Amino acid sequence: MTFISYAQNFEDIRLWRALKIIENGFYIDVGANDPNHDSVTRAFYDHGWSGINVEPVQEYHQALCQQRTKDINLQCVAGETAEALTFYGVADTGLSTLDPAIAQQHKDAGMHVQTQTVASRTLASICEEHVKGPIHFLKIDVEGHEETVLRGMDFVKWRPWIILIETPWNRDQTWEKIVTDAGYHPVMFDGLNTFYLAEEYLNLKPAFDIPPCNLDNFQFCQGHKFSHPVMDIENQLNAARQRADRAEAELHALRNSRTWRAIQTLKNVLVRA
Repeated sequence: MTFISYAQNFEDIRLWRALKIIENGFYIDVGANDPNHDSVTRAFYDHGWSGINVEPVQEYHQALCQQRTKDINLQCVAGETAEALTFYGVADTGLSTLDPAIAQQHKDAGMHVQTQTVASRTLASICEEHVKGPIHFLKIDVEGHEETVLRGMDFVKWRPWIILIETPWNRDQTWEKIVTDAGYHPVMFDGLNTFYLAEEYLNLKPAFDIPPCNLDNFQFCQGHKFSHPVMDIENQLNAARQRADRAEAELHALRNSRTWRAIQTLKNVLVRA
């Protein structure tokens, strides 16, 4: 079966290579964003997996509830404590953040940033309530809030096999020691994320040794930025359909008009003559 990739940087392909032998696996997606666009978990959901999506933006949370009915969809942020926090939303992007400095950078770039108050829960409490078995991978994409997410997790009790965290290009993240001290080994940086393996699952490391290739038997989802552009063709097709619909409506209206009846009467007269 061809694997359909939705993730923005091959993340789901790399994870699938390591975990495809798992049936009905389980994931946690912190900063899930859209249920389809650039989603690391959509392909796994399509293959029978389920998990927990943590997403504070109401628009994305509602979409997750509608399209991920097998998942647990939580409208909150994952943090170090349970409290109310100020959240800076950037509509229609994956740039929303809890970090006021990052929010200011977006404002300076001309983006519209909306402030709201959101509930915070620790990842450990979320796991305590909802996790019943192994966590096969944990994905964290929280725009500068990584350390507080990690500090709110109990990596002794809850041991995701794989953790992938969006990582700055200069690789100077102060939070990495939290992960490595918990017994996780960095095995790959893909330019956007760092992948960590639990020390008890280091046998999965070969899955990350080479980049995605034709042997992975994958295709990109429709509209993926790496796929051949089809928007122009789709727009032309939609425009042609709209013209056809208008023409059909005009013909229907004409057939019910006095002019149409007069033309038909004239034709009948001419035929008799």
